Amino acid sequence: MATPDQLKTNTPLLRVTGLKRYFDVSEPLLNRLLEGKSRLILKAVIGIDFKINRGQTFALVGESGCGKSTVAYLVVGLYQPTAGKIEFDGIDVASLTSRAQIALLRRRMAMIFQDPYASLNPRWRVDAIVGEPIRAFGLLKGTQAISRRIGELLTQVGLSPADREKYPHEFSGGQRQRISIARALASEPDFIVCDEPTSALDVSVQAQILNLMKNLQKKFDLSYLFISHDLAVVRHMADRVGVMYLGRLCEVAPVDAIFDSPLHPYTRLLLDTIPDVEMTGRATQPVAGEIPNPIDPPSGCAFHPRCPKTTDKCRREGPELTTLDSGVQVACHAISAFSEK
Repeated sequence: MATPDQLKTNTPLLRVTGLKRYFDVSEPLLNRLLEGKSRLILKAVIGIDFKINRGQTFALVGESGCGKSTVAYLVVGLYQPTAGKIEFDGIDVASLTSRAQIALLRRRMAMIFQDPYASLNPRWRVDAIVGEPIRAFGLLKGTQAISRRIGELLTQVGLSPADREKYPHEFSGGQRQRISIARALASEPDFIVCDEPTSALDVSVQAQILNLMKNLQKKFDLSYLFISHDLAVVRHMADRVGVMYLGRLCEVAPVDAIFDSPLHPYTRLLLDTIPDVEMTGRATQPVAGEIPNPIDPPSGCAFHPRCPKTTDKCRREGPELTTLDSGVQVACHAISAFSEK
């Protein structure tokens, strides 16, 4: 029989089941009544499932507007789900009612936002920004202890303890993101949601931030939900990858399987957008067409208007995410039919 410690080790740190988030984007009621219009519902996330094990990085990738950032906001509680379940360390987040339980959960989660210029309060010194989680969660008492901890955090992310006296505008974009990472580490979290943390940075700075995040992950055994549209970054960071299209997961697999043997047509086309820097001469077929309107999506498989392998079944029926013998999950009628043979 497994011990409690073994059961805890085998339990995913984060498990998302049937997660949905819909937004009402209708005009005001009076306008709708006068103009005879109906309500408009934007289905940003449509019933997705995934899990993240301790110490691992799960990346969500896809074109802009696919719903990946909405998933990030749902996981950290900035949005409430329309339906579905989010479990953290085996506990249903929705079942927490007391302030103490919710505060403990919030302490164990942190988020690094996309834009380091917008995510830091320009009126606060770095000392206040990084120290805010320490004070909010009561992790340390006394000015000296908190000040010492802020200095340690700044050193861990490659800044100087003396930088605590400065304001955000005195730093470069990469340095600001280091401050954001220090703030995320201040609450001593187990899990960090990274919403395109390097997309607003110069390419030369991106590698430094990504390597810093990898090193911190190893040092503190952190788990990441990594949101990105940059496949080169995902390959460097992720253990497993979920490919999203119009609110749904179309493929979930280990990172090597995604890049070496992609199954879903959308994944293959997405990979063709990566420049052939080694000049191998491989044939590419960039993703054609535009993302459909999520308020009025296509019938059947949402990708069928852009898919080179569309059939009548694709136009009629939406595919379910199916687990293959290899463990890879894919939502595609052609792949499912092949696996059943």
